Amino acid sequence: MHSLIKTILRCFIVIGLLILTGLPAYSQTNTSYTIKGKVSEAAGNTPLGFATVSVIKQDNHTTIATLNTSENGEFSVSADAGNYKITIDFIGYESYTSPVIRLTAQHPVHHLGNIQLTSSSKTLDEIMVRAEKSTMTLSLDKRIFNVGKDLANAGGTAADILSNIPSVAVDVDGNVSLRGSSSVRILIDGKPSGLVSIKGGSGLQQLQGNMIDRVEIITNPSARYEAEGMGGIINIILKKERKEGFNGSFDVIAGYPENFGVAANVNYRRKDFNFFVNYSTSYRNPKGTNEQYQELYRNDSTFISTKQMEHRLKGMYNNARAGMDYFFDEKNILTAAYTYRISKGKRLSDIYFHDYLNNLQNPTGHTYRTQDETETEPNSEYALNYKKTFAREGREFTADLRYLDNWEDSDQFFGEQGFKPDGSTAGIPYILQRSLNFETEKQYLAQIDYVHPFAEKGKFESGLRTSFRNMTNDYSVTQQDENDDWFELPGLTNDFLYKENISAVYAILGNKIKKISYQAGLRGELTHVTTTLKQTHEVNPRKYIDFFPSAHLTYDLPQGHAIQISYSRRIRRPQYNDLSPFMTYSDNRNYYSGNPDLNPEYTHAFEMGHIKYLDKASISSSVYYRNTRNKILYIKKVDEKGNTVTLPENLATENSFGAEFTGSYSAFTWWKTDLSFNIFRAITDGSNLSDEFKSDTYSWMARLLSRATVWKNTDIQIRGNYEAPQQTPQGRRRSIATMDLAISKDILKDKATLTLNVIDVFNSRRFRSITEGDNFYIENTSQGRLRQTNLTFNYRLRQAKKKTKDSLEQD
Repeated sequence: MHSLIKTILRCFIVIGLLILTGLPAYSQTNTSYTIKGKVSEAAGNTPLGFATVSVIKQDNHTTIATLNTSENGEFSVSADAGNYKITIDFIGYESYTSPVIRLTAQHPVHHLGNIQLTSSSKTLDEIMVRAEKSTMTLSLDKRIFNVGKDLANAGGTAADILSNIPSVAVDVDGNVSLRGSSSVRILIDGKPSGLVSIKGGSGLQQLQGNMIDRVEIITNPSARYEAEGMGGIINIILKKERKEGFNGSFDVIAGYPENFGVAANVNYRRKDFNFFVNYSTSYRNPKGTNEQYQELYRNDSTFISTKQMEHRLKGMYNNARAGMDYFFDEKNILTAAYTYRISKGKRLSDIYFHDYLNNLQNPTGHTYRTQDETETEPNSEYALNYKKTFAREGREFTADLRYLDNWEDSDQFFGEQGFKPDGSTAGIPYILQRSLNFETEKQYLAQIDYVHPFAEKGKFESGLRTSFRNMTNDYSVTQQDENDDWFELPGLTNDFLYKENISAVYAILGNKIKKISYQAGLRGELTHVTTTLKQTHEVNPRKYIDFFPSAHLTYDLPQGHAIQISYSRRIRRPQYNDLSPFMTYSDNRNYYSGNPDLNPEYTHAFEMGHIKYLDKASISSSVYYRNTRNKILYIKKVDEKGNTVTLPENLATENSFGAEFTGSYSAFTWWKTDLSFNIFRAITDGSNLSDEFKSDTYSWMARLLSRATVWKNTDIQIRGNYEAPQQTPQGRRRSIATMDLAISKDILKDKATLTLNVIDVFNSRRFRSITEGDNFYIENTSQGRLRQTNLTFNYRLRQAKKKTKDSLEQD
C-alpha cells in the first residue's frame, strides 16, 4: 500500500514539475495579464457575493471566461493581452458593462475598483434583464448550484434537492453520499447545524427546499475547512437579502401524496440595519414501502422468510429563522440570528412476515406486526457573527459564536400476532411492546478567521476553532405480560452519554506568480471523545491529535483554460450513532447497533481538475484518487434464528479512482442544458475481518437537465438521473433510474410564478440491494417516497425575476 501511495505522489509531483518546468518558455516570456475589481450595491456599499462576471474579447465578441464574485464581492480573472469588456449581472440589480479594457505589456493589470450596482426593484415592471442566472456555476475548487432555478425542486425538501445534484446520492433513509463516499460533511451557511446531528443527513427531510438559495460542492477542501468528511463538503446556503427597503418572496405549495405548505423569505433594510426572516410550515404524509427476501442456511435446510412493509409518516414541520445585521460602518458588520425548527410526526407501519421451509411451496406460518410511533423533535440554534474588513482589499477578520440545543422524543408501540399456514392463530398470545427513546444534544462552537493579503496577489490565512458537544440517549424496550404489567427486554435498555471536544488551528499561504497560483495549508485538530454506558458503568475515553495538510496548484492556460492539482488529508470520526451500542429495531427480526470500539478512518485525497469557458458553454473535468485506511462500513450478520444484526466495522482499506465531467451548454438564449457524468472504481479490502469482505467495483452516475423557455414566459424542464449497479463487500447494489418533469409560467406581470412538477414520473426510485454471507442470502427493495406531484405558487415582493432575451421578445 505504501508503494501505491508513493506511486500516486510521484505522479502528482511529475505533473506539477511539468507545469512548472515543462512550460517555462511560455510563462517566462509572457506577461501575466489580470482584470480585477469589487462589486457592491450602490445604496449601502454592501458587497455582492456570487454576482456573475463575464469577460468578453472585443475582436471576436466571444466570452472567454465566466465566474462568480467571492463572498466579499471581489473577483480576479487572467487573460491574454488584448481588448476586453466586463459585464456584471446580479438578480434584482441593473447590469453593468465596463468600457473597453486594454491589457498590454505596459498595462498588464487593470483594476476596475469598486463597481456599484443599482437596485432595479423600483422599475420592476419596466426592467428587461438579458440573461438568467445559471443553475450551475463551475470553478476549479467548487461547484455552485442555484437550486431555485431548477423547476423540479419546487415543493421539495433539502433532501430532495441534494438527491438531484450531480455526483450526490441520497438513499431511502436520507443518508447522503458524494462521488460514492458516504463520509461527507454537510454544513448549513458554512457551519454545523442541528438538522444533521442527531439524525444525520436524514434530518434534511425537515428543511423546506424553498428556504435554500444555493448549494456548494467542495470535493477537496483546503485546511480552512474542518477535516471531517472523506468525500468532501456539501454547504447549503439559506436565503438572505440585504437590499434597501422591504422585499421578499412567498410560496404556497400543494401536492399529492399530501404535501401542503407555505413559506416566506423577507428582509427589511434601512440605513445601518437589515432585518431578515425565513419561515416555512408544511404538512406531509408520504407513503413508503419495503420488501425483503431472506434465505438462512442451517442443518442442511433452507429457512426462507419474506417481508412486506408499508409505512406512512404523517408530520407537521415548522422552520423559523430570524436575524439582524448591524452595519457600524461599511467595514464592520455584526449579525445575530436565531433558528427554531420543530417536527411532530406520526409513523404508522404494517409489516407482514411469511416463513417457509426449503421452498416457497412449503409455508410454515406468517406474522403480522404493527408500528405506531409518535415523535417530537425541536432544534434551536443561536448565532452571533462579526466581520471586519480593512482598507487593504482582501484583508478581513471574522468571529463566529454558535449554540445548538436539540432533543428528540420518540414513543413507539409494536403489536404482533402469529398465524399458522391456514390463517388460524398460532396459539401464541398477542405481543405488545413499547420502545421509548429520548435523545438530547447541546453544542457550543467558537471560531475566528483572519485573512491578510501581501504583495500583489499573495494571501495568508489563519484561524482557530473549538467545539464542545454533549449528547445523551435514554433508550428502553418493554413488553406487556399476561397480567398487563410491563417488563424490560434484556439487552435493549441503557443510558448512553457522548462527550466530544474538538479544537483546531490552521494556517494557509497562497500566492500567484504570473499564470501559476499556489496554496499550501496545514490544519491541526485535537479530539477528545468520551462515551459512557450508565447502567453498566462502561467508560471509553479517546484522545488523539491529527495534522491535515492541503495543497492546491493552479495554472492559467490561454483561451479561457485553467488546470488545478490538489491534495488534502481528511478524517471521518465515528459519530454518536456509530458508537452507541444500543440494539434498535422497527421489527423484532432486524436489529441495528453502533460499535463503541470503532476507530476513525483517514483518507489521502488527490485531484486534478480542468475548466474551459466557451462562448455558449462551460466544461469542467477532473480525475481523483482516494486512499482510505480504517474504512467504516456497516456489516450485516444473521443468527441461527434468522434475525439480522447490522453494525459498523473498520475495514482495512479502500482505494477509489474516478473521473468526473460536468458541462453547461446554451444552444440558444431560450434553451439551456446541464450534463454531468461520474465514473469510478472502488477497491475495498476487509480481510482484517474476513476474506469475504472484499470488493472491486466499477460504477457510474449521470444527470441531465434540459430547460427551455417557450411561448409567453413559460418554461419546460426535464431532468434525469441514473446510478449504475455497484459491488459491495457483502453483495451488490442495483441500478436506479429516475425522471422528473416540470413546467412553470410567469404571471401577474412577472411578479409571480406558477410551477407544476412531477417527481419520479415512472415511480422508479427504488433502492435494491443483495447481501450475502456464509449462512444467508438477502434481497431488499425500498422506496421511501412514491411518485410526487406538486403545484407551487411563488410571489416576489420588490424582487426581479431574470428572464431570457427571447422570452422577453415574445411578450
